[in-house]
Amino acid sequence: MAIRYIPFYPEPIEGQAVLNNFKRTLRYHGTDKLQDDLRRGMPLYELEKKEDVGTPGDNLVIRGECISACAYLREQGKKVDLVYIDPPFASGADYAKQVYIRRNPKLASEIKAAEQELEDEELRSFEEKMYGDVWDKEKYLNWMYENLTAIKSVMSGNASIYVHLDWHIGHYMKVLMDEIFGEDNFQAEIVWRRMTPSGFKGKYNIGHSHDAIFWYSNSNEYTYNPIVVPYSQKYIDERFSKVDENGRRFKDEKIGTATPQSTIDRLEKEGKLYTTSTGKLRIKHYLDEATGIALDDVWTDIDAVNSQADERVDYATQKPEALLERIINASSNEGMMVADFFGGSGVTAAVAHRLGRKFIHVDIGVNSMQTVRDRLRAAKAGFSVLEIKDGVQLYRNPVQTMDKIKQLIPGLKNEDAVDEFWEGVIEDSRYGMMPVYVPNLMDDTSKLLTKDLMNRILREALPDLPNNVKRVVIYYIDIEDEDSIRKFIAEDDSSDIEIELRDMKALLDDMVLEDKADFSLEGGEQELSYTVRIKSFLSDRLAQKISEYNQKALANAKKKYIPIALSEEGLETIEALSLDCTASEKGAVWHSDAEIKIDKLGYVIRDGVKTTDFWDGTISSEKKPLRLKIRNICGDETIYQL
Repeated sequence: MAIRYIPFYPEPIEGQAVLNNFKRTLRYHGTDKLQDDLRRGMPLYELEKKEDVGTPGDNLVIRGECISACAYLREQGKKVDLVYIDPPFASGADYAKQVYIRRNPKLASEIKAAEQELEDEELRSFEEKMYGDVWDKEKYLNWMYENLTAIKSVMSGNASIYVHLDWHIGHYMKVLMDEIFGEDNFQAEIVWRRMTPSGFKGKYNIGHSHDAIFWYSNSNEYTYNPIVVPYSQKYIDERFSKVDENGRRFKDEKIGTATPQSTIDRLEKEGKLYTTSTGKLRIKHYLDEATGIALDDVWTDIDAVNSQADERVDYATQKPEALLERIINASSNEGMMVADFFGGSGVTAAVAHRLGRKFIHVDIGVNSMQTVRDRLRAAKAGFSVLEIKDGVQLYRNPVQTMDKIKQLIPGLKNEDAVDEFWEGVIEDSRYGMMPVYVPNLMDDTSKLLTKDLMNRILREALPDLPNNVKRVVIYYIDIEDEDSIRKFIAEDDSSDIEIELRDMKALLDDMVLEDKADFSLEGGEQELSYTVRIKSFLSDRLAQKISEYNQKALANAKKKYIPIALSEEGLETIEALSLDCTASEKGAVWHSDAEIKIDKLGYVIRDGVKTTDFWDGTISSEKKPLRLKIRNICGDETIYQL
């Protein structure tokens, strides 16, 4: 449950015309509820510090939702100077992480002896769903309005925000941003051509090769550093086509009729005058003295991240570092705070660190947290990892939590007699068919059980149920005021159907089973280092995932399918290991005093440094390790006391 609610604005918003212009310009379902949410404020939850990496300073990596992270930043009095976000595009697509089985360490010596390399096509892998970008348009607009309003509340006076979208929803978002940030603070719609045009797509379609990035400032005083783009080779060949006696390329232009003689004399002394074959004087402009072309709002010189790029981290929706480098250089200075509230692969934080800025990375997915954490540590950045205890990321991410919830509710099954508002029904010996409501974790607006939501259940959902329904079950993650809502239900006489409230957190408290590992601690005392040797590793969730994948692949295979098989030891399902030699207490902030990560080809990345060594099943440290953390290839982490 939220500790309290933090106002979106510095002053109370009661009475402000928050949505007047927007509702007049673009009317859609749900704006009245949104106005109630804005009046209530941003939910502030407890935060747990999970890890400190290096010297954190002000740098933060936060697992949680955008609005809750903004509530924390507001409460702490923190302001950001530049925001870049790449939120879901409402594209209707599902995004997944490709999970690779690592090379069995027992085979490492044989591979090395034979001087073999593991090719990409030999890798065994399966997909792990990260999130679904499937939205009802009205819910998406409400959600993004609330997110953008929360972000605005933590932006400094001279800050800018860049919102990266595409053709699916960008035109609606432009209207939202006009309302939130003001039409006068619209600075540019940047067209980024992310790929070479793909040409004709059929009779009724053309290819989509660009995204739109909307840039707004927070006021008429904002940071902007003019950007100059180097000339293309084509431009150089066409414009700087002449070469002088010293081999210097130049272009020439005529001398204006109003040019004073003193200027002409100076240019002649500098060797900047050029005489044509007809005897006319023209001014030389040397290529090696030119700075380039001033940046405009169409960017065609930055490619999307390709499969062979060094910066690729195998994360769906990853954006190129060059794109963020341009934005960060243009709208911030060294030492300023750069934030990304839909941080994904961590490109914003990584580039901000490289350019001497401070950073805040926020995302709800565990894969994002691990990707950015590893990326930043390899870049020698210092930061703190925090987790917002809001109950939404009860499992790995909202998509997988929703799937798991359906499995954990005893007796839950689909029933055509109830509409889509209900997740399904439970058959009860006393009450018969009991419809079950489960809040959608992908929709932030439904996670809080309020009087307004309960009123809609009483007035709209219950009357549509079959006549034989005597009782319904309402699950919630967060509740506005349980006593007042129970009183509200008791005083309502519109229906004879009983309502049972259930806390979803109680359902999920013991949901994640820890992975099992057998290991030994070697060395120490007379030896200069300690070694933890992993003898075996078993992840029940991962084994079930692989089994389900094999069954599906076998059923759909058009040719012979070789199932993914794991060794008896199971070490090929380990992605990363870390040793804490500082803290031994259960639940203490993690200090990674030594760590290794195994890439998909089986090579070791030791303390952020890539090597050509295969993993041998061990991890070592100079000091005595107190705790061991193992991350499996799906991203689940388990901590073991040594």
